[in-house]
Amino acid sequence: MSAVTTDKQGEVWVVTLDRPEVRNAVDSPTAQALHAAFLAFEDDPDARVAVFHGAHGHFCAGWDLQYGARLAASGQTGGLDLDFASDDPRALGPMGPSRLRLSKPVIAAVSGAAVAGGMELALWCDMRVMEDDAYFGVYCRRFGVPLIDGGTVRLPRLIGMGHAMDLILTGRKVEAPEALQMGLANRVVPRGQARDAAIALARQLAAFPQATMRADRESALAQWDLPPGEALQQEWQRGKARIPDALAGAQRFAAGQGRHGEF
Repeated sequence: MSAVTTDKQGEVWVVTLDRPEVRNAVDSPTAQALHAAFLAFEDDPDARVAVFHGAHGHFCAGWDLQYGARLAASGQTGGLDLDFASDDPRALGPMGPSRLRLSKPVIAAVSGAAVAGGMELALWCDMRVMEDDAYFGVYCRRFGVPLIDGGTVRLPRLIGMGHAMDLILTGRKVEAPEALQMGLANRVVPRGQARDAAIALARQLAAFPQATMRADRESALAQWDLPPGEALQQEWQRGKARIPDALAGAQRFAAGQGRHGEF
């Protein structure tokens, strides 16, 4: 059975990590398979939103330490020396897709453990739907495994430096209520419902005018690197191309669609 499967549900793709014997921990072949799955999603013009899911009750327990131990015993690196150009939006990361810069949103459906590199994969996603008994944590702190899949970059940007330093330095467990409070999770749902809730959210996003949503998403991502004036300018440059879409939307509103905040 493949460690990575893709279920194409029309405009929504569900990419599932399936290595139950190691709580969906990732070795190099699995990383490559995940990377390929999300590149296929990016390149398919009919795909709009992806859901990233871990099968059998866990999102991902991080890099496969048993695999790493076998590499160490054999004197190999297993392809983990993955240097990359900073301007390459399709680069392969140690955990697979963690360096990809996609033009479309990805939603993590988080159940059970999302720890170490698994937490980094969840941080790579645009949103995180978390089950009420799931948890995050930089568990690799215990074994000297570094955060090399974006954890030291995305975590401070997402939840602020104070919270991020607490989690990065201590490696402690973060359960769903705290994750929601600090902005690490976007939604918390009952156990066993993250996948379905994430798919429902993905379908909502897929129903919106795509060009405008993607322009706004890209503007929000790009602004981190820019001073305020330049950030506002790039927002305008992306947004002005979508003004015809806005005028068409105004006509739909005037005709009665979407009144009183109805989606």
